Amino acid sequence: MKYNKFMKIYEDIASQIRDGRIEGGALLPSENELADSYSASRETIRKALKMLSEDGYIHKVQGKGSIVLDVTKFDFPISGLVSFKELSKKMGQRAKTYVEELEKIKPSYDYNDKMKLGKDELVWKISRVREIDGERIILDKDLLIERYVPSLTKEICQDSIYEYLEGELGLTISFAKKEITIEEPSMEDRRYLDLEGFHNIVVVKNYVYLDDASMFQYTESRHRPDKFRFVDFARRK
Repeated sequence: MKYNKFMKIYEDIASQIRDGRIEGGALLPSENELADSYSASRETIRKALKMLSEDGYIHKVQGKGSIVLDVTKFDFPISGLVSFKELSKKMGQRAKTYVEELEKIKPSYDYNDKMKLGKDELVWKISRVREIDGERIILDKDLLIERYVPSLTKEICQDSIYEYLEGELGLTISFAKKEITIEEPSMEDRRYLDLEGFHNIVVVKNYVYLDDASMFQYTESRHRPDKFRFVDFARRK
């Protein structure tokens, strides 16, 4: 019964935050006030707050309380090279990845030219859908040169390709060139993403290089526009 109680409290508060009934930056009532409001013990409230914190809904500040985070949009750094797994850690169980496609192919002439491939070189083609709060809102499409990545599995793609490349293969991922455009959704976008009512998507193209300046990856990250802020820090020289 205690498990059901704290889960119900967690789901109620999480729902209010997602719907905007509790706005980002607001301070939740104290543990005592929540306990009175939900007719629950402080221990039950603490369990619910702990889960809210782990899943990225609130941030607990010592001596201040629980500050509500803005979950309606997700910050993606423009200049950084960060994996989705690293970005989604603060979301806890709210974020899921589905591998829709994983195969080794001979790329088209356009990609051959972009990636400076040899005549018969193969690449891994990967399509992954990112689901957040039950909505499919990102389609990540990757091409990885087989010469640098001899083997790849669905499990690796579902977890973190960059962790595998750096931790298991010992590759040093150094820098990327990025392009950001606004486009009409493709048939593939509409097949994989929840785009009802949306007529544009944000497309981030990455040309990713190793420390010897060899390009090894081309990525298109296709985002539903209502959920993302692309952020950077700039300093005038």
